[in-house]
Amino acid sequence: MNESGPSRPQTPTSPGLAVAVGAATAAGDADAAAARRRRLTDGADLPVLPDCCNLGTVVRVLVPLNLGVLLLFWLMPAGHDEAWPLLETALQVDVVAAGSLLVLCPLRRIVNGYPRSVQWAAGLGVPVILAIIVGLFTAGFAPTRLEAPLLLFWLLPRTLLAAAVAWTMIEFLRLRQVALQPSQAEGRLQALQARIRPHFLFNSLNTVLGLMRADPRQAERTLENLADLFRVFMKDSRELVPLDDEVLLCKEYLTIEKLRLTDRLSVRWELDGMPGDALLPSLLLQPLIENAVHHGIEPSTQPGEIRVSITKSGDRVRVDIANPLPDAPPVRPGNHMALSNVRERLDLTFDVEGQLDTVAVDGQFRVIVQFPYRKERRRRDVRRTIDSDR
Repeated sequence: MNESGPSRPQTPTSPGLAVAVGAATAAGDADAAAARRRRLTDGADLPVLPDCCNLGTVVRVLVPLNLGVLLLFWLMPAGHDEAWPLLETALQVDVVAAGSLLVLCPLRRIVNGYPRSVQWAAGLGVPVILAIIVGLFTAGFAPTRLEAPLLLFWLLPRTLLAAAVAWTMIEFLRLRQVALQPSQAEGRLQALQARIRPHFLFNSLNTVLGLMRADPRQAERTLENLADLFRVFMKDSRELVPLDDEVLLCKEYLTIEKLRLTDRLSVRWELDGMPGDALLPSLLLQPLIENAVHHGIEPSTQPGEIRVSITKSGDRVRVDIANPLPDAPPVRPGNHMALSNVRERLDLTFDVEGQLDTVAVDGQFRVIVQFPYRKERRRRDVRRTIDSDR
């Protein structure tokens, strides 16, 4: 009679379990990738690293450091033996800062969306590594060769200084971005109030009522265009959209106004050199074109033309909108709300690289908008990508 010992439980190794584990892992990777693509307007955290490609960020980092170097050189007494080593260290920090901005410019797009510890590691690690490289390069020209222990002791304060300066600058720029968030939300509300003007809604509805009997099909198309316009009006105006979409929206708006103003309104589009993939804030151009219609075409009884020219020069996009000046000054001059809101949104989005200028010459009022050419691969509706049924 055979006696059997206690049996050990067998671990199931069915193919179904392996497939389930693989699916769960893939789903986790997809969720992590989707979280990295989330926009700020969808609840994503502010990135740790500032936009080092932005000219304003470069100025805010390099100008204070250079002023500090000049101040340090000024405070040092002439002929003092310790003046040059301190000045040399300050100059090294300046070189490290410029190199860090150059490296972090493309690196920010890679680490943006990862855990904050990874972003901080990149923001502090790049200056530290560059400080070590610059320090070793400087030590190679020293009159006396340093041994390994003395060399490490000589590099330590320089790397700590580079890390401290990097942390100070990153934290300062991050707090500045946090402080701008309420202004950005307020600017969005003001922009919505400036765009959705009651007279445009009433005039459009009156136009549709006039078409109901004469041309029902045209009235239906007008209502569809009006619905598309107000659907975009209700979206978050801080989201960047391709220039193609913004121009299409402006054409839909002008189609509605053309029905109301008939032959008094003509539009000339000059879009041969337009970069359609350039990104800009949503509804940035429509308020300016509405301004041109409201102040340039409506007050006059004569036909008028609005000219819209969009070109690309180097790494900048230029938009030129021109409308005729009325023969007589308006009874109630405009409050320039649309211009101020567009200028504010340009400043919030592109910092000092976004510009809005106005000029009145030869009977024409021109609005010139310039901003940097960016064509980042961004999803305008991440939620639709994550879950189509949401």
